[in-house]
Amino acid sequence: MIRWKRTIRTASSERFVAERDGREVAAVDLHFMADATVRGTVVLLTGSDNDERDSINWREEEVPDLLASLDEELLPGVDLAGGDLAYTVVIGRLVGSFELEPPSVG
Repeated sequence: MIRWKRTIRTASSERFVAERDGREVAAVDLHFMADATVRGTVVLLTGSDNDERDSINWREEEVPDLLASLDEELLPGVDLAGGDLAYTVVIGRLVGSFELEPPSVG
């Protein structure tokens, strides 16, 4: 079962991470457009650089169920069939998390 967790929220976008069996398996960025449509980018995670045993093998037939879960749980006002929701789906390997460091003083 997929569990969605919000990680970022702005006035016009949100980022969620999908967890399954305690592991992050996907990330999605949703962009709420001025015309009341939603555009999303879904990244299906295949694992990390750190450990090949950590790999996730996504099958193409799993994608519609993942998108339906996202649509049902997080986007009640729009849907794919209605033409007001669209996704780009990619598969990628988690390299790491990088954050800006504050400038050093002195």
